[in-house]
Amino acid sequence: MTTDRATLLEHDQSFFDALVAGDLDRLKELLADDFILVGIEDGAVADKGIVLDLVASGSLQFPRIDSFPDEAIVRVIGKVGIVVGRTGMNFTNPDGTTFSAGSRYTHVYAADAHDSWHLTSAQGTTIKPSE
Repeated sequence: MTTDRATLLEHDQSFFDALVAGDLDRLKELLADDFILVGIEDGAVADKGIVLDLVASGSLQFPRIDSFPDEAIVRVIGKVGIVVGRTGMNFTNPDGTTFSAGSRYTHVYAADAHDSWHLTSAQGTTIKPSE
């Protein structure tokens, strides 16, 4: 379990780093072919192709993503890994607007036939500031 936790958290960090760097090759490796992202800002659903196209065109940019792996809850059920974590991020939308948010996210990973983990689903929920 410790190895799975470390591996899944490394994959999470690699995903965040690839988004910030706009590293399409790394994103292609990390994301499952049937990857689905549910957007934190509006709940829009995007598949792997859409995410890669937006990142490649520069329409979707992540100048910064801070993650907090020590707080993450990691569960492994067979060949499925689930990471519930927290981020602070800034990003630029395709229309040029910027957005900053603290979020809780759920990432679902699946191991392939070679036991390599691939991110299959990602969803974030905004953490609203205390009033």
